[in-house]
Amino acid sequence: MTLIAPPLALYVHMPWCVKKCPYCDFNSHGLRGEPPYAQYVDALLADLDADLHDFGSALQNRPIISVFFGGGTPSLFSPDLVARFLDGARSRLQVLDSCEVTLETNPGTVEHGRFDGYLAAGVNRISFGIQSFDDTKLKRLGRIHSSAEAETAVKSAQDAGIHNINLDLMYALPEQTLSGALNDVDRAAALQPAHISHYQLTLEPNTVFAAHPPPLPDDDAAWAMQEACETRLAEAGYTQYEVSAYARPSRCCEHNLNYWRFGDYLGIGAGAHGKISDAASGEVWRRWKIRHPNAYLEATGQPARIGGHSTVPADELPFEYMLNALRLIHGVPLGEFAARTGLPIERIAEPLAASRRKGWLEDNPDCLRTTPLGQRFLNDVIGNFLA
Repeated sequence: MTLIAPPLALYVHMPWCVKKCPYCDFNSHGLRGEPPYAQYVDALLADLDADLHDFGSALQNRPIISVFFGGGTPSLFSPDLVARFLDGARSRLQVLDSCEVTLETNPGTVEHGRFDGYLAAGVNRISFGIQSFDDTKLKRLGRIHSSAEAETAVKSAQDAGIHNINLDLMYALPEQTLSGALNDVDRAAALQPAHISHYQLTLEPNTVFAAHPPPLPDDDAAWAMQEACETRLAEAGYTQYEVSAYARPSRCCEHNLNYWRFGDYLGIGAGAHGKISDAASGEVWRRWKIRHPNAYLEATGQPARIGGHSTVPADELPFEYMLNALRLIHGVPLGEFAARTGLPIERIAEPLAASRRKGWLEDNPDCLRTTPLGQRFLNDVIGNFLA
């Protein structure tokens, strides 16, 4: 089979935040003085230049379909600096006119009136890290904003003309009740965002919460919250298209869809991860950058900025593909597996058959899609495709 180069996106990591939340395991670093924001943008562009050189022909004639500024808290960077990076990216890459450009935002770090600046810079989608509209829960999560500040920030973005807005919510919070989880969903839907991401709080290694676990709802209570919130979101006009993602019509997150469909993405910035497919060699590469911002800045544009680079072994590609694709509620065309991995469908015939016998996957020769039972036991389904 021939590997066909998939769509290409650009992920840009902004590593600083006001303070580290106790549940967060992302590569984020609390502020200690004023970070060198302008120098960091210069390092991002040097990183991009070096990656374009390293990957060479594997990136030729491949337009960028989406850009995602993640963090950390990207809204700590001024609109002028975001514009500087986007202008630099456009001068180096073919960026589609329809490109989705997302900026992650903490409601507690955005100055009133800045959203029009981000819009002018080229940002057309804002993702707010709300997490909850319960002030007690926000304090427990270590968030620096209040529910009132969250609502004000969202309305400010809408007033500035940004209407493609995502709100991040979490459920199964410390001592949360079912009514509390539903109230968060109702408060979010009342703001009429285009998209809502709804995640279960989990205790990740090397976090404060992992070392000092708060009292969380048990598995049955968490499952009840998930089901009830799914129903409430559907009633409010949001269609679930991925395990944790809900959208108004035509408002799915294009950047995340590309991840889930095993698309390619350049990863720029401290700790950023990327995936690139080379149609000529049939190889799929992963590359990641060194994590600490200071070390990343010291290695600006140099090979030392690379934390690791590897070719995904052929026997690991089925698991890597399923880890993403099976999260999509409506599934993916089965033929896309061969196009994105370069492997014949026969390579997964046995685990496919086993998953269908267990009722985890629909018995459809053209579509790879989990059943409701498969969604509930998704980790088991994905694990079925391990080498």
